[in-house]
Amino acid sequence: MLLGSQLRRLRESKGITREQAGYSIRASESKISRMELGRVSFKTRDVEDLLTLYGITDEAERTSLLSLAREANVAGWWHSYSDVLPSWFPTYVGLEGAASSIRAYEVQFVHGLLQTEAYARAVVERGMRGASEADIEKRVALRLERQKYLVAENAPEFHVVLDEAALRRPYGDREVMRGQLQHLIEISEQPNVRLQIMPFGFGGHSGESGAFTILSFPESDLSDVVYLEQLTSALYLDKNEDVTQYERALKELQQDSPGPGESRDLLRGLLQLS
Repeated sequence: MLLGSQLRRLRESKGITREQAGYSIRASESKISRMELGRVSFKTRDVEDLLTLYGITDEAERTSLLSLAREANVAGWWHSYSDVLPSWFPTYVGLEGAASSIRAYEVQFVHGLLQTEAYARAVVERGMRGASEADIEKRVALRLERQKYLVAENAPEFHVVLDEAALRRPYGDREVMRGQLQHLIEISEQPNVRLQIMPFGFGGHSGESGAFTILSFPESDLSDVVYLEQLTSALYLDKNEDVTQYERALKELQQDSPGPGESRDLLRGLLQLS
């Protein structure tokens, strides 16, 4: 995505159309569009030809962009889990790992980055009925591996609003749910984690469309991405008007939900009842 956005910026600065750029590398306009969105792999020769077309002759700048192209084609650590993942999800894992800020609203279950191993296994077993024990364990392992983002040296800011429904709906037995509630209380104390609970008592709210995640990146060239997961696919929205609407909805959810301290009190209350 970063390389694609830089190529787009260079193309536009020269007033070159996607059609003209495509012709220069013996490709279609749609391929240039996919390249600029970061949706396809990059051939070194194509990038070299585009840089020449865009008038980039400085050796240091060319070397930097070509190095980025090579990095873009390296499979992520999650590639080894692709056999147990739906086709659209590896893209999300890559974006999540590159994000400097992750903001989310969840209603069906606890967000994957906050799940305990036992709770994650219960969720995966429910979602992968009929799968082998090995495939289930591999999917759980991926979820636990993703959680390392939150404690890494360059951990993202993570702000999530959980609907109370996600805490009331049991996955696993009583002990699994108690362990999950206790984990939420503890992890919400981390400086880069801000957890809020949208209580039933509030009534209707701006999260009426369901769960969503907004990913922001440290590179100024990259726009925010809204991730929407569906039953058989997922949507990645990066148009400004779409992102703005979801940001507005999330801001309202954050404003209408109790703050982190009050939300921890709510979690403690649910833990006592469980």
